[in-house]
Amino acid sequence: MTKAQIIAQICEKFHGEVEEVLAERPEATVKVRPEAIVKVCRFVKETPELSFSQLLFLTAMDYPDRTEMVYYLASMKHGHKAVLRVILPRESPRVSSVTPVWAGADWHEREAADFFGITFEGHPDPRRILLPEDWSWSPPLRKDFECPEMVRKPEIK
Repeated sequence: MTKAQIIAQICEKFHGEVEEVLAERPEATVKVRPEAIVKVCRFVKETPELSFSQLLFLTAMDYPDRTEMVYYLASMKHGHKAVLRVILPRESPRVSSVTPVWAGADWHEREAADFFGITFEGHPDPRRILLPEDWSWSPPLRKDFECPEMVRKPEIK
């Protein structure tokens, strides 16, 4: 299945909830509305022609005006890859957890929650994974993060 066929199948099924983006990328890449992410993930995993059985990883990106979730998928059966992108508001970013579709999303989502402040609704274990439970500062991978004095390294003279 070609990149164009993958995109067409997803866009046809979810008309109005997804759109093609970054056509020059080597992977089929679509932008998904936040409220549709679980439906789209389940579809791309369970549709035999697509069979995206692997969530390779997910990550977040911080921009001045938005937060973006990026899901990298692979079909072990067909050998193709795809990327799903979800744009979230920068203040109070929230999206449904995809752990019901791929259990391996668990730690990736917890890491994105710790470092970018994203809330994954319906996540089965939303405890912190890398930051201490009592972390009270802003998420450290956001561009507006200011390192608290107590964790700054002393200047070397």
